[in-house]
Amino acid sequence: MFLSDMKIGNKAIIKNMQAKENIKRRLLDLGLIEGTCVECVLRSPFNGPLAYMIRGALIAIRKEDSQNIEVELL
Repeated sequence: MFLSDMKIGNKAIIKNMQAKENIKRRLLDLGLIEGTCVECVLRSPFNGPLAYMIRGALIAIRKEDSQNIEVELL
């Protein structure tokens, strides 16, 4: 399953990231590292950004970037 597939209220653990190097670096800086718990908080309409609670911070990630992050639901 990918981060973009999560529904509001779902929690998951990050398993793998297959983003391009420049985007991967930014996501790592935001705290999206393997083993981190992530909760889906908000889904924007019309395929807009998705908001996730990551390490106590609310982070919005573009759908096309979240489709490259593999997670496992808790």
